[in-house]
Amino acid sequence: MSRRLSMIAGILLLLVCSASAETPSPEAMATARKLVVTLKIADQYRALLPQLLLKQRPVVAQDRPEIERDYDAMTAPGAEIYAPFFTSMVDQIAAVYATSFTLDELRQIEAFYAQPAGQKLLAQADGLAQATAQIAQDASQKAADQLKQRLIEALRQKGHKL
Repeated sequence: MSRRLSMIAGILLLLVCSASAETPSPEAMATARKLVVTLKIADQYRALLPQLLLKQRPVVAQDRPEIERDYDAMTAPGAEIYAPFFTSMVDQIAAVYATSFTLDELRQIEAFYAQPAGQKLLAQADGLAQATAQIAQDASQKAADQLKQRLIEALRQKGHKL
């Protein structure tokens, strides 16, 4: 879940940092919105909202049961409190995609991720990222250890005491 949170934070950072003078066409925006849904970015954000609001609960409710009950009712999944943030997020992410790719590229990307192989890749992305990161870390450590030994041996051959 932290990878998803990082991904969403990264996307939001892109939104803040990237100001494009080019406004995407309505067709590009519609295709990009469809891609955002296919990539399940919206679902990930929707899943994070209750967690974000749960963290705010003690601050807002101040350990007062009557406020906690009302707070819980107002922030229940599906509550309208999410709607403006959710819609804005989807539109902003779609705009990032629409300005980063041509309409044809958006269609190709969406077509791939809509297929079973694309959905499988999305479903396994977190596990794949963790596995590849571990492989890279292990390989780097092994390389560092071996290079250290080679350098020490080479320096010793030059007369250095290590």
